[in-house]
Amino acid sequence: MYVDDLNKRGGLLGRRVEWVLKDDQSKPDLARTLYEQLITGDKVDLLMGPYATGAILSAMGVAQRYNKMLVHHTLGIPSLAKYDMQFPAWQTGPEPNVSTTNTVFEALANGPKPPKTVAVVTSKFPSIHFMSLGARETIKKRGLQEVLFLEWEFGNRDFGPIASRVKDAKPDFVWVGAIGLDGNLLLDAMKKIDYVPPQHFYMYPAPGPLVTLPEAAGALSVTIFEEHPPFSTRPHAAEFIKTYHERAAKANFPDTSVEVQAAASFTAWQILETAVTTTKSLDDKVLADWLKKNRVNTIQGSLRFDGPSNYGDDLMRIKQVQSGKWVVVWPRDFAAPGATMTAR
Repeated sequence: MYVDDLNKRGGLLGRRVEWVLKDDQSKPDLARTLYEQLITGDKVDLLMGPYATGAILSAMGVAQRYNKMLVHHTLGIPSLAKYDMQFPAWQTGPEPNVSTTNTVFEALANGPKPPKTVAVVTSKFPSIHFMSLGARETIKKRGLQEVLFLEWEFGNRDFGPIASRVKDAKPDFVWVGAIGLDGNLLLDAMKKIDYVPPQHFYMYPAPGPLVTLPEAAGALSVTIFEEHPPFSTRPHAAEFIKTYHERAAKANFPDTSVEVQAAASFTAWQILETAVTTTKSLDDKVLADWLKKNRVNTIQGSLRFDGPSNYGDDLMRIKQVQSGKWVVVWPRDFAAPGATMTAR
């Protein structure tokens, strides 16, 4: 979407942009090889990061070796980003295990039923595990009681035993360190034993599949962008939403609403385009120097890169499934019009 629009507007510095895409199969070692190819074989001018922390760190090592700037959009453990010319599009702040988890529990504390007891169940997927361990510390600091802590290996599909342990613990709130379809599988397992969590949170779920699940009513998660005000009123946001709906429908997506990954990817392109057009340069060092000294206005907000590991503010918001849709409920300034957090 972004490349098509960019080329309609004349490309970058008057040159048409070619999007060279390679499949790393979610394997960090393969990602490293492919970024070597992009730089030495394809001789690309600019780099965009791959998906997920492991692959991004592999790509970052290659970028550093060749002094190339790397914009990325899904690195989940900011402290691992040691390279001076890497820039995060997904603005979690430098310590999301502290800041984002605190935002979650702040939202709950200001909700209709502030919890006293919490169950933490989590995947061992690195960035998810990192956030869940941060949640445990936040729970302690807030004086809440952790009544259960369980972990599962990434790729697990048997959530029956986990559902039973959660039911037996009788928590007021369930923190689920979920990625992809983990949340769907856990909720399905809970349904089979007639258990409904009173309040529940999912870290990085597949938003489309989760929102359509009846058992997900009231589920909480994090986001940087949803298709309602104030997000949708930002420059380029309305057009982005409209085009996404059209393209998603044409591609036969079961859910055509904008999801958070698409917004992060769109933001990454905004960062790259802004740096190039403002500096009128394709020199990686020139671009990196400019980004570290300036803010970039994006659909998720104004981004800065002058903090630890080139991170700025934590822009993570809390959203909830209400009437079959995701709506932001916290902080209140970013909530969908008329939306407040609900609880069973």
